[in-house]
Amino acid sequence: MGEKLNVPAHATVVDLDRDGDLDIVVAILGDVLPSDKLVGKVVLLANEDGEFNQQVLLEDVRRVADVQPGDFDQDGDVDLAVAVFGYSRGEVLWLENRGDLATGLRFRDHQLLVRPGAIHVPVGDLDGDGDLDIAAVISQFEEELWAFENIGAGEFRSRRLYFSHNFDVGGAGLVMCDLDQDGDLDLLLPQGDNLEDEQYWPQPYHGCMWFENRGDWTFHGRSIGQHGGTYAAAPGDLDGDGDQDVVLVSMVNDWSNPSHPSAVWLENNGQQQFNSWLLDTTPIQLVTVACGDLNGDGRADIVAGCLHLFPPHDLDRVARVAAWMSN
Repeated sequence: MGEKLNVPAHATVVDLDRDGDLDIVVAILGDVLPSDKLVGKVVLLANEDGEFNQQVLLEDVRRVADVQPGDFDQDGDVDLAVAVFGYSRGEVLWLENRGDLATGLRFRDHQLLVRPGAIHVPVGDLDGDGDLDIAAVISQFEEELWAFENIGAGEFRSRRLYFSHNFDVGGAGLVMCDLDQDGDLDLLLPQGDNLEDEQYWPQPYHGCMWFENRGDWTFHGRSIGQHGGTYAAAPGDLDGDGDQDVVLVSMVNDWSNPSHPSAVWLENNGQQQFNSWLLDTTPIQLVTVACGDLNGDGRADIVAGCLHLFPPHDLDRVARVAAWMSN
């Protein structure tokens, strides 16, 4: 595997070198604490007969929070979208794959946006025109949601879809999914990252927003559920009724109150109206969540991961990874 990776933030599995096996592309923060140092990287773990060899694809940038694959210029190879969170300075990039498999992959970076606080850059065809667009959530000095419309030949048009005057809402990520199952891609925006506060209390504006894709680059945003300190969201059919429910997990909360939920699920009634149900109060300090059918019963199960940074140091209530199986 080579040298250890310094504070990896996100890993994406893709056949980047087109040799028929799956590689891993990793976004490297370089520092878990706020910093504008040039410690960020994008690293490829190239799969060579089951052994993974490291190749640095991007370096000398600020903290990198996310990397996502897609053929943005439609030339048949895999490019990359990159969220450079940084601290007071950051950016959104796309890396053009310049090929040259014999001597190692080479990428040319193109800047899409100059903003600190880019967290996630999900990729998908948001306007239904057959090419891949990029979305991004910005949460540092501004709270914004951006889309980059692919207009062909590697060119993008920037569109700001949403901003909030409440700079404390704390955007915590971005999920691209078809929540209402109408054939286009919507966006889920979890809100509740208040790590910058000395007191990590749940707030009434924490929770999750759904941005419904109404076509022609119009996205209608509304809150679908409240949850103190929401740090991640994941869609999935948890009750097996054919529609998409949503799981929310909490990183920061008033954990001195054992009744405060660390995870809730939002039950979709089929009309995108949601009822919130307690999933669990432990483990606490959850930062990531995903849904998938792990036990083969046709319903989504839930897996979440913990980042134990702050007190209380109650070891009985923390875990590295937790799973909830459909029942």
